[in-house]
Amino acid sequence: MTDAPSPLPLDNQLCFSVYSTAIAINRTYKPLLDELGVTYTQYLVLSALWEHDGLSISTIAERLALEPSTITPAVKRLEAAGFLSRRRSKDDERLVEAFLTEKGKELHAKTGCLTDTLLQRSGFEVKELAALNEKLQLLRDRMARGTQRD
Repeated sequence: MTDAPSPLPLDNQLCFSVYSTAIAINRTYKPLLDELGVTYTQYLVLSALWEHDGLSISTIAERLALEPSTITPAVKRLEAAGFLSRRRSKDDERLVEAFLTEKGKELHAKTGCLTDTLLQRSGFEVKELAALNEKLQLLRDRMARGTQRD
């Protein structure tokens, strides 16, 4: 009988390093996002719309790798706060699309503090963070491909 390999200590497990880093970043962002009047999930929704305004709820959910049932409450709260409006699609009335309001568009310029704070706290140069982000995206994409069913 062979001995089973010993489990890796937490700090040697990539999944834990990614998870705990995400928590640390979220904790760093929270007071800044509180000042802006949005949650992290709401910030992600707005970020998707800043890239391309007028996305459907399902498209936003897909872009963020979340379920539409997670996105819908965030979108409703963003609408109530005046950051966006929702409308039925002209092409397909089953779809609800989100559009930035002026207030939502103006918020984008105020979010630079997030990147500035991340750079300052991390001690990384822009180039280093960009390279790390690129590697993480590659890992994410490869992992997502591995979980897709044919």
